Amino acid sequence: MVKAIVGANWGDEGKGKFTDMLAEDADIVIRFQGGANAGHTIVNDYGKFALHTMPSGVFHQNIMNVIGNGVAFDIEKFMKELEDVTSKGVPAPGIMVSDRVQVMMPYHVQFDTLEEARLAGKSFGSTKSGIAPFYSDKYAKIGWQINEFYQDDDVIREKIDRIADVKDVLLVNLYKTDPIDRAGLFEWIRTQRERIRPYIGDVSLCLDKAIKEDKTILLEGQLGTMKDPDHGIYPMVTSSSPLAAYGAIGAGIPPYEIKQIVVVSKAYSSAVGAGEFVSEIFGDEAAELRDHGGDGGEYGATTGRPRRVGWYDCVASKYGCRLQGCTDVALSVLDALGYLDEIPVCVGYEIDGEVTTDFPVTSRLAKAKPVLKVMPGWKCDVKGIRKFEELPMEAQNYVNLIEEQIGFPITMVSNGPKRSDIIYRTPRI
Repeated sequence: MVKAIVGANWGDEGKGKFTDMLAEDADIVIRFQGGANAGHTIVNDYGKFALHTMPSGVFHQNIMNVIGNGVAFDIEKFMKELEDVTSKGVPAPGIMVSDRVQVMMPYHVQFDTLEEARLAGKSFGSTKSGIAPFYSDKYAKIGWQINEFYQDDDVIREKIDRIADVKDVLLVNLYKTDPIDRAGLFEWIRTQRERIRPYIGDVSLCLDKAIKEDKTILLEGQLGTMKDPDHGIYPMVTSSSPLAAYGAIGAGIPPYEIKQIVVVSKAYSSAVGAGEFVSEIFGDEAAELRDHGGDGGEYGATTGRPRRVGWYDCVASKYGCRLQGCTDVALSVLDALGYLDEIPVCVGYEIDGEVTTDFPVTSRLAKAKPVLKVMPGWKCDVKGIRKFEELPMEAQNYVNLIEEQIGFPITMVSNGPKRSDIIYRTPRI
């Protein structure tokens, strides 16, 4: 059986914890898209980890962890994470990297940084991880699949020259900086190909065999629906699709094999970077929610920068779940809201005097004002509770309202940072 775990909203929904938990029953865990520009935070018996490239199954010794061909693969960050994980007592995980994965090159990070600086106040809020330049090159057909690193050296040098002839025009004339060090880039490729060589394999063939053997495969998505380049808040989006459907492409399996899609949605809203965010709150109210949220506050796992926060957005979440093809909703960090006397929930958008519960295109989203329904808070710590019926009635009502508004079944509720802090629930819809 193939399962996917993906985000409903702007990313940072708490997917790492649920992936780590669901991985207990998996044989293979796959990162199928995205790069090191977002992180999955996991708390387990080994400690607290922020994974940016590694699949979240690395803490389970019976699992093969796969980097799919849809990933923007940063070799140096991958190797650093692997060293960090094993240095903290985690046994060396089983890993396979697709022989078709494309590699994040040093100049991708350089171009990302230079362009954000050039745009200044009109930037896209990039993490400067090279993501947009990487995917631009991939679809312009001047990217580097990892297998190309193992060609004859003269073939590699020829491609370096061909790419650098184009890149240098921008580096020198637009960004007023030095051209690409072609000899240095060639040596970088020679070094990296040896470091990663032991992990390279034919992922699609491996997965085909696993499916025929009825293995359990878990597709791990990065970010969320709102950051999809086609269906999200364009142009303030990422450069690869975080939709479960893309998991088939990014892993190399038939789409009909994906039988369960767990969509994670945070019990309030948060976002890193620019873009429309209708339920956003500001000032002291936002600072208080930010400090109570997550595990140690709402700060980016990759950048450390404060996340924007707001009330739960039923309009965005309903849309996000629908685009993902949701079969199960996992509601995360319910425990973070225990300090509130009242909890607003965004149940609609007012646009040009009319109220809608359907998520609009970005140009109309910019005009939207949140329609809020205020729910009573439960004013207590709900950590450690294992049965939904044992939650305070106010907390139960809060979850039930969200489920009713989004129209998808909430089957799991997270009420703490640990792997065990999950309530399994029978949905009402």
